[in-house]
Amino acid sequence: MNIFVQDTTENLEKYTALTFTSNAEDQEFSKNLQDTLHVYKFAGKTGQVVTAPSFGFANSSSVLVAGVNNTEKDTLRIAARAAGTQARKNGCSNVAILASGFDEEQALAVLTGFAAGNYRFDKYKAQEKRTSGVQSLILVGNVDQGVAKKATALINGRNFCRDLVNGPPAEIYPETMAQAARDLANDQIDVLVWEEDKLQEENMNGIIAVGQGSSNPSRFIHLTYKPKTPARKKIALVGKGVTFDAGGLSLKTSGGMLNMRCDMGGAGTVLGVFRSLVELQPDVEVHGLVGAVENMCAANSYKLGDILTMKSGKTVEVHNTDAEGRLVLADCLAYGSKLGVDYMVDLATLTGACVVALGNHYTALFSNEEDLCLQLQTAAQNTGEGIWRMPLPDLYKSMLSAEWGDIKNVGGRAAGSITAALFLSEFVSNTKWAHLDVAGSAFYDSPFHHFEKGGTGSMVETLCEWILS
Repeated sequence: MNIFVQDTTENLEKYTALTFTSNAEDQEFSKNLQDTLHVYKFAGKTGQVVTAPSFGFANSSSVLVAGVNNTEKDTLRIAARAAGTQARKNGCSNVAILASGFDEEQALAVLTGFAAGNYRFDKYKAQEKRTSGVQSLILVGNVDQGVAKKATALINGRNFCRDLVNGPPAEIYPETMAQAARDLANDQIDVLVWEEDKLQEENMNGIIAVGQGSSNPSRFIHLTYKPKTPARKKIALVGKGVTFDAGGLSLKTSGGMLNMRCDMGGAGTVLGVFRSLVELQPDVEVHGLVGAVENMCAANSYKLGDILTMKSGKTVEVHNTDAEGRLVLADCLAYGSKLGVDYMVDLATLTGACVVALGNHYTALFSNEEDLCLQLQTAAQNTGEGIWRMPLPDLYKSMLSAEWGDIKNVGGRAAGSITAALFLSEFVSNTKWAHLDVAGSAFYDSPFHHFEKGGTGSMVETLCEWILS
């Protein structure tokens, strides 16, 4: 999607104009357009979109009128998503968003919202069933061209993540995820990939154990972005990259396994952020760490009762092989703790308990670092992504007590997302840390809020906003 900014409605003859209003009798509309909106019962409610002939409006070929109850960023973002969905249904290839009077934050919300609604993953559909997305998007308003540049970076990163998460497991497995990371390498991004021999040498035994039942070998991926100017801070983003999760010997049901290609949603987010970084050019050094594995059921799968000696040196008693993501992350977090970063944030589709607690819209935030929590919550608020802070009390650590090892990998049914976060905390040192459980927000089992079923790219925009702040 190519995004441009211009300050007039000139040369829009081949464009569909998108405008926002709460009133069918908007003074900008001709009588014919007003009458058409009344026929379609346009009430101006947020999320309602009507397609109509332009009747000369904005010198355009046709018009999308999107309802808004107010011009708050979140309202505009929701309306723009609905308009993006409708533009896709209409087969619009060129859209001009009329944003007169919008400030830069409002304009950014509209651009990223429209792109989120316009996205589809249909590469495996028959050609005649595919719908074309918008190719050219013009923002008409008095805003800086830098808004278009930032929007393009965020959209590219989010869509990159969504494509990875939506990719079938025969296409996205540990080595192809590593290749996707290698493809991001340039003069500012270095990519290091460890294969099986190196994983053994480095005692990445959590990653090794989870992946040993698969015919697709595991990988550890380390991306490093370095700014062109001195870095004002160093951060690490850690992503769970379970490209397919059958549950191991603690085998999932067929229904529970169907969408488990999404279990690399955290890793997809990390790679999506790196897709955005070179365009955003933050003066921050960013490390991306991904443990890429398949958790399969085979004769050599790791077993209940196994005791794993992790990279950190701690021993983990395995009580459930379907609690595998935390084992993968534990090795990555131990590795990240030695990088000398100021902050480390991990992302994982970690627990069903998180979905029960917060549903699809909210990402669960676990951390006892007040400043880091505030930074992430502010970034999420600015980008319109739901985030909700959860408790992380030492009180529940006893639920992870093991008989034979230092710690067991599950704490029982109660407080499942909290004990999972507490488990991860045992492998972090020398940095401020937060855990984001994206089990609900990274992948939708059905359409929700103008997102189609599938990967959402959740937290790409929030983390980019945080990095830039």
